[in-house]
This record gives sequence, C-alpha cells and structure tokens, in this order.
Amino acid sequence: MKRFTIVVHGGAGTILKEDMTFDLEKAYLEGLQDSLAVGFAELEKGGSAVNAVKAAIVKLEENILFNAGRGSVFTNKGLHEMDAAIMDGKTLQAGAVAGIRHIRNPIELAFEVMNNSNHVFLSGEGANDFAIMRGIKMESDEYFFSQFRYDQWKAVRDSDNFSLDHSPLEKLMKDKKFGTVGAVACDQAGTIAAATSTGGMTNKKYGRIGDTPLIGSGTYANNNTCAVSCTGHGEPFIRAVAAYDVSCLMEYKGYSLQQACEEVVLKKLIALDGEGGLVAVDANGNPAMVFNSAGMYRAFRSSDGSFGIAIYK
Repeated sequence: MKRFTIVVHGGAGTILKEDMTFDLEKAYLEGLQDSLAVGFAELEKGGSAVNAVKAAIVKLEENILFNAGRGSVFTNKGLHEMDAAIMDGKTLQAGAVAGIRHIRNPIELAFEVMNNSNHVFLSGEGANDFAIMRGIKMESDEYFFSQFRYDQWKAVRDSDNFSLDHSPLEKLMKDKKFGTVGAVACDQAGTIAAATSTGGMTNKKYGRIGDTPLIGSGTYANNNTCAVSCTGHGEPFIRAVAAYDVSCLMEYKGYSLQQACEEVVLKKLIALDGEGGLVAVDANGNPAMVFNSAGMYRAFRSSDGSFGIAIYK
C-alpha cells in the first residue's frame, strides 16, 4: 500500500491576517478541515483518488464562505455562473462544465460528464440539460444568495470593474482575491486525481470563463507525473497552461514536484503578472502547496501522519 494523501485549497490572493476577524478565520480553517476530512476518509477506506477529490470539493461547494457552488459570486447580470473540472490520472479521463446555473454541486456534474457522456467539456444550457438528464441536484437562485456576495456585487455592478473573491467592500478596487476551490489526491493504489470548482469573478461579463474548467490550465492529473489544481487570476494561468506545465517539467526535465510547482508559480506566472497559486500531489503521495500571493487557503493530510493547514504566507 502506497502513502495516500489529499490536498485542498479554497482560493488565493491578498489574504491578510489584519483583515480577518478571529471568528472568520476559525470558520475558514474549519471549512478546510471538513473538506480534508471527507476526502481523507474516502482514501483511508481504500476509495479512489477521483472519489476523494469529488467528496472534498462537494464539501467546499456547500460552504457559503467559498466562491464555488452555494457561495458563488454574482455576474454583471446578477446571476450565478459556475465552472468545474475533474480528471483521473490513471486513465486521463476528464470532465468539465462552464457557465452552468442552478447546479447544487458543479463538481458532480463534471464527474457525470467524465463518466457518462462521450465528451470532456459541456457549457451553458447544454450542460444544464445534461444535468437534468443525469438527475443532478438543482437549486433555486435563493440557495446561492449570500448577502456578502450581493454587497460585493452592488459595489461594482454599475462600473466596468470586476472583483475577485474574499475582498472587503472598502478594498474591492485595490485588493485581489481569487475564489476557487480545489483538491488533489493520491490513493492507496498510487492513482492520482485533481478537481477544481469556482463561481468566477464578481461582475464578470460576456460569459467569461477562467482557467478552472480548462484541462491543462487550471486542472490536470497524470499518474506519470502529478495532479494539479490551480487558483488565481485565470487569464495568465490559461496563457501559461499552468497545470500541464508543472507536469511537463516533471516528465521532460526530471523536476521534482516541488521544483516544478515553484518554477511555474514563482517564475513563469510572475513573468505574466499571474497572481495566485496551486496545490499538487505526485504518485508517491508527496504534496505541494505553492503560491505567489499574500495568502492561500490550503491544507493537506497524508497516511504517514503528516498534516498542515494554513491561510497566510
């Protein structure tokens, strides 16, 4: 039996201790711990890495603190449009959805696309139609309403500005917070998987889609190298093909997981003005959590007893 590991993130950006109340910090840490616990329990009982990351993401999507599922931000039109992706490192099978509405758990729909369609990526109304066909749980707009998210949107909705997640209202125009949730895991068989889910940007227009659902940019897994879930300003991550670049550095240059993550996040993304970070794991259960922003909500747990949970740099 190999060392098994799960790593989760809840977003990155200008996350500073002085902006956080004791109660809010406690709630974020508990949210990460809850996600970690359900994912690790799946691995501990011999479950697959894919099921572990899905379970971990579902927990985060149902926590209103995080910008995914229930906690998703408002678009320019006052709607909730969500994206998600999941990938199996053993088979390279993947499923992704973008611009979906009313889906309680977008990662569940991405999982259905991977396993029960002939496609990798579905979007908009077609993805919602597929969700109905597969019996995916739907919710009304009220389920996704958060007063904090609504106040964020009201502050910028009449402008051309957009906001990234976790920003206090008085700092919306200068702070950058990237609200995405993600998980990567290595199971007892040495198979790895990655999953990512997001509500996108507050006040986003034109059906904008970030890196989250794009296989190779925000989400990637390959048993030969690593599983990666990214969080950050999506456009630079797309241009850098960030998640796949970590894998390529390992496969073609022989980098370790940590070396590859640092090369992409601390050098390549910075050169593109790309702020954010990623979590990753390799087929030996080694975790990595690398970011170039002030903070990243992150946690990991391995079967060898190692554990870590943190927010700030």
